[in-house]
Amino acid sequence: MEKKVCWGLVRRRNCLVLTWRGWLLLALSLATLSVISVREIYPFLAVTEPVKGGLLVVEGWVPDVAMKAVIAEFKQHHYEKVYVTGGPIYRDAQLSGYKTFAEKGTATLLKLGLNTNEVQPVPSEWIRRDRTYSEAVALKKWMLDRGVVFTTVHLITEGAHARRSRLLFQRALGSGVTVGVTSVPDSEYDPEHWWQSSAGVRIVVGETTAYAYARFVFSPAEE
Repeated sequence: MEKKVCWGLVRRRNCLVLTWRGWLLLALSLATLSVISVREIYPFLAVTEPVKGGLLVVEGWVPDVAMKAVIAEFKQHHYEKVYVTGGPIYRDAQLSGYKTFAEKGTATLLKLGLNTNEVQPVPSEWIRRDRTYSEAVALKKWMLDRGVVFTTVHLITEGAHARRSRLLFQRALGSGVTVGVTSVPDSEYDPEHWWQSSAGVRIVVGETTAYAYARFVFSPAEE
């Protein structure tokens, strides 16, 4: 029975609290969940689910190893062109000699063996945030301006950026377009043990946060 004190202004109730066994079980459960999350978060972010045909698209900032994967995909499945997205290079632009990542990525593909008829840069405008979405919007506009009709896009990017890139490209291109993605492993760290290097922690934790923002918070005016 509840007891009232302080002239009936408050009352005393019984409550359940964890015993040491309960705290131990809780700690073990949280530790197990943490280990599973650490091991599974990279495969979740670095998703590879390609589609056949359509447009072959690569983000222009990816390194040479990813560009080589683009060329292999282009030659194996006989795409018409490779479309290279990317906005202005905001750091060391004078040293790189290119104004946008789209131009830089195009130059890399040409250097690696493709010809000018096989590569099409699609630069986007400078934007402070949500650059991946802006790149996808620029690609859509470029195609619409030229009357190009497409229903599938195969996006190639690097590492843990893949799931977020696919999500933002899908939102920008609309439900009528199917977006597939291929993630080329990041050469800066071991993907299976990403937590053992500063680069892995920085990139994976950052992409986890960025994906959560894109998935649950981001709401562009175009949607």
